[in-house]
This record gives sequence, C-alpha cells and structure tokens, in this order.
Amino acid sequence: MAVLTRLCAGLWLAVVVQAAAAVEVVRIPRPEVQEDRRSVYADQLLALALARSGTEYRIEQADVTMNQERQALELEAGRLIDVAPIPASPEREARLLAIRIPVNRGMLGWRVGLIRRGDQARFASLNSLQQLQQLRVGQGQGWPDTEILRANGVPVVAGSAYLALFNMLQGERFDYFPRGLTEVWDELQERSDRFEVESNVVLHYPYDAYFMVNRKATKLAADIERGLNQAIADGSFDKLFERYFGERLRRARLHERVVIDLTNPLLTPGTATPAERPELWYDFRRWPTKAKPK
Repeated sequence: MAVLTRLCAGLWLAVVVQAAAAVEVVRIPRPEVQEDRRSVYADQLLALALARSGTEYRIEQADVTMNQERQALELEAGRLIDVAPIPASPEREARLLAIRIPVNRGMLGWRVGLIRRGDQARFASLNSLQQLQQLRVGQGQGWPDTEILRANGVPVVAGSAYLALFNMLQGERFDYFPRGLTEVWDELQERSDRFEVESNVVLHYPYDAYFMVNRKATKLAADIERGLNQAIADGSFDKLFERYFGERLRRARLHERVVIDLTNPLLTPGTATPAERPELWYDFRRWPTKAKPK
C-alpha cells in the first residue's frame, strides 16, 4: 500500500487548493487488494484531468475495497465513490455516465498471456484464433473480457476473485491468462518465480476503460472531459502515458509478435465509442512507441 500511496501523492497534491472551503471532494475506489497497482496510472490521469478542468478538486480514496462490479454499483447508487475507471460495456454505459475518452488509450485490448514458468514451448506454434480456441483461458467472472473471449469461441474458465486467478493458473485450472500490457509486468514482478509472459502472441480487440460517474453528476463528467481534452492538447496526457507505459510497451516487443485480432461485441453502437478519434487509441502498427517525449 505504501507504493501506491507514494505514487499517487504527487499528483493528488496538485489538485489540492489553499482555500479548503472552495474544494470539491472526488472519491475514487480503493484497490481490490493491497498489492493491486492496476489503478495507479488511472488515478494519476484523473488528477491530471481535474487539475486542468477549471474547478478545484481534492481526491480522496474510499475506505473499502471493491471490484469492478461493486464500483459500478456504488456509482449507480451515488454512495461510496464519485468516479472510477471502469472497463466499458453497453450495460455499464446505460447505467452510468461515461466520459468516452479511453483511459489507457485502448491498452486493455492489447493482451499478452501470463503462463506457468517452463510452459513457453507449449505456445511456440500459437498463431491463430483457431489454435487459441483449443486452450483453456482464464479471466475474471463478470469481466467484459470474459464475454469478449467467449464471443470469439475461446473457452474461458472464470474465477470469482482477482488473486484467485493466479492460484488457478498455478493449479492448472487453465493454461493461459490474457493480461493487459498496462498490468502484466506489475503482476509478474510479484510472481516471477511461478509465471512468465508468453513471448509469441498478442491478442487485440478494441476495448478500454472510461472514467464513469453517476448519471446525475453531469458537472463532474464535463470537468473530467474538459481536463482530459486539455491534457491531450497540451501533450501532458501523452507524457503521462509514456512515463507509465512506454518501457512496458517496448519490453512487450509487439512488433515481433503474431497479432490475433478478435471482435468485440460489447462496443457501444454508433458514435458512442470514439473510433473516429484514432489519436486516442494506441496501435503499434501505426503509432510505434517513441522515445520519451520532450
């Protein structure tokens, strides 16, 4: 927890103002488990957006931990949190108000496999959806990725809790655990004695998380959207993305991997999914990872 606190403290302080009476408090989720660092970048991005929104905010973390669906339930009820970076689906976007700028630039839809250490040779010839459909793949129960994979004919073994999935992989309940490039290296760091990243394939489907709020929180939504667009325009969004993910992308060697493209049946129809703004979506085939921005 100390790592998360140190990482978040810097930018959080940037949105705290001297006149406390004028500050609007924004509550965000507490990670599902203490060692879970998946939300650190999103928390930093939210702080950046709020700092550029034109309104003074202070970010506070909820007292209780919660998974994706609990976050959606709390936002919908207007209870413990005010905003969260939630993986998109039509059902969630109907219940909540989504700021449709992909938080991770679509990185949740670029997935490499976490596998048991020593299993690398088993996947050396994996290069097609048909071969992927012969594997036992693990995902979380209720995660949109689970539905996406199943819609592409991939058999999924679903686990009810985040940490349990690593135990299920170790226990051979499944053989391949697709992880986003934004999260896999942190997860491997804690478990490198048991697991490794499969080196041959990357799965891809258009998919990401949006910041979501209660449907009545229109001012907060407008402020976040304004701040994100300002950060995109002034380059600070790019710099934050590069700082967190540039080296991880280079480490993944995507240009050396076979890309297995999957369809995503969960995309919101029409213009709701911002496909018309390609600059918001990472794709190494048209946007190679660059050196650190100046």
